[in-house]
Amino acid sequence: MTDFVGYWRNVANAIALSICAILLAGCLGGSLSKDSPAGDGVFAETASSAAIGGTAAAGAQKIFAANESPAQSGNAEDYKIAPLDVIDVSVLNVKDLDRTVQVSSSGQISLPLIKTVKAGGKTSAQLERDIAAKLEANYLQSPQVSVFVKEYNSQKITVDGAVMKPGIYPITGKTTLLQAIALAEGLNLVADTSGILVFRTVNNKRQAARFDLKQVRSGKIGDPILQAGDIVMVDESASRTTLRDVKDALPLTGLFQLLLL
Repeated sequence: MTDFVGYWRNVANAIALSICAILLAGCLGGSLSKDSPAGDGVFAETASSAAIGGTAAAGAQKIFAANESPAQSGNAEDYKIAPLDVIDVSVLNVKDLDRTVQVSSSGQISLPLIKTVKAGGKTSAQLERDIAAKLEANYLQSPQVSVFVKEYNSQKITVDGAVMKPGIYPITGKTTLLQAIALAEGLNLVADTSGILVFRTVNNKRQAARFDLKQVRSGKIGDPILQAGDIVMVDESASRTTLRDVKDALPLTGLFQLLLL
């Protein structure tokens, strides 16, 4: 009887050691994929981008805070209206001329009396002057026009990978990496907090940087500011994915029993 029990105990221990080996291999594989050019293609591109994008947190932070648009920096006066933006146009004491309009793909808007007006590429102040000039030319005396950008629909970022709700999100005002993750409803259970990648195209060159979300949350590094067109990619933790696969194949209680034998 003792030999029988000892035999099955040895079998159970062998299975437990195999599972541990699988988990360890997953951890090592995940580490290799991030740090070796021979690893995953996305991380290889990040590594090769070090010269232009910088994967070190300090250097990356400078790059990814350097090219804010006026809409993100909070200086709305300098923001140039773009296609698909929604703007409010009002004329003092002439309610019939007030409109909320969306800028067409060609940068045009349509308003009463003056019909088509070029809005794309202009600041709110410039568009106010253009509309006032057209109204004053034929219809009103010294009209006071106000233009307000209601929706910055041309300003969008992509959040993908190990998040709860991957997608494309419009941004208004200053948007940081933590806020972008929040827009996607946070990280999922297999996310790697040290594997947050941000891709940006500057002067037709793709730049990339990796951030550790724990360091951002703790304040060890600043929360990088994103800009329109940025892609945030959250990597999966290889060890967590492996453990999830093991748990799917084997009941959790059974796994603990094997490890405790």
